[in-house]
Amino acid sequence: MLKVMLLSMTLVLTLPSYAHTTQVLNGYWQYDEYLDANPEEKVLTQALADAVRRQAVPISAKQSTPLSISVVYPGQQVSDYWVRNIKALEARLTELGINYEIKQVFTRPNLDVRQQSLSLLEAIQNKADYLIFTLDTTRHRKFIENVLSSSDTKLILQNITTPVRAWGDQKPFMYVGFDHVKGTRLLEDYYKKRIPTGSRYSVLYFSEGYVSDARGDTFIEEMSHHDSYKLSSSFYTTATKESGFNAAIKAVEKDPEISFIYACSTDVALGAAEALKELNREDIIVNGWGGGSAELDALAKGDLDVTAMRMNDDTGVAMAEAIKWDLEGKETPNVYSGDFELVLKTDSHFKIDKLKQRAFRYSD
Repeated sequence: MLKVMLLSMTLVLTLPSYAHTTQVLNGYWQYDEYLDANPEEKVLTQALADAVRRQAVPISAKQSTPLSISVVYPGQQVSDYWVRNIKALEARLTELGINYEIKQVFTRPNLDVRQQSLSLLEAIQNKADYLIFTLDTTRHRKFIENVLSSSDTKLILQNITTPVRAWGDQKPFMYVGFDHVKGTRLLEDYYKKRIPTGSRYSVLYFSEGYVSDARGDTFIEEMSHHDSYKLSSSFYTTATKESGFNAAIKAVEKDPEISFIYACSTDVALGAAEALKELNREDIIVNGWGGGSAELDALAKGDLDVTAMRMNDDTGVAMAEAIKWDLEGKETPNVYSGDFELVLKTDSHFKIDKLKQRAFRYSD
């Protein structure tokens, strides 16, 4: 049954609609809301955050066999988030003295569906102790629900920090990432301070799915509140640099008077910046999203204006620490979000170097 389900993941299914609200994505707990509603989780999440910031304390439990970890990531992007994440996970597991074997498969976001399906199936058939995956599309959700109901493999969902309400107590081992709404709010605040009210703008989404809803729709709702900023256009992309380039060209052609382009991911932002340069429209502001190496290089060159920079390695460290706690028989938190910092193209080399040291402390 699982094999049939996996190999039919290309079927179009119906996602629950998401409210255009910064308060709650329909069908999901917002990160802070979930912690406020579950005080015991808030305590555990804070304890994990403290452990992430401290030096590693080796595991106290004995292992009879190596831990098996399978990773299936949309890592074939210009963004280095996913690659750095695994480096940080492995480095911290080693520091913790955990004996493990890891198998990783990187695919392209919103593409390579069959390869992704086969890799996920293999992880379950091999009875991996932990499977690290993501939740962005309907295909992902259907697979996850099957794993939660029919497998002993513990599921870590990366790049999502908002628990699915419908799953109730049948939940994954952990949601981990950098809360998309928190990062979006940093960029909202920047644009509101920088751009006059009444200005027009365009949104370049990621591919259709949860990330676009959480980063894009929440931004639009907040910026359009009381009609203070005018959404001129919005475009879904295929989450590639080329699609970001093409969408930015269309946005400017549709409305040459836009003041800024809000990009929902690294690859899309870099494509948009390239398009604006080709159009000689570098007066139009464009943001990055995530603050990886490629974005920081683009900021240094002046190609991007601003980004919400993730303290990248925090999530790899958090997963390693949660696995350690699990092996020691301790309670683990269900959610964890790493920290952000707003970075501008005008920031000093000293400031950015300090942020790099913090963000990439394991992966550099």
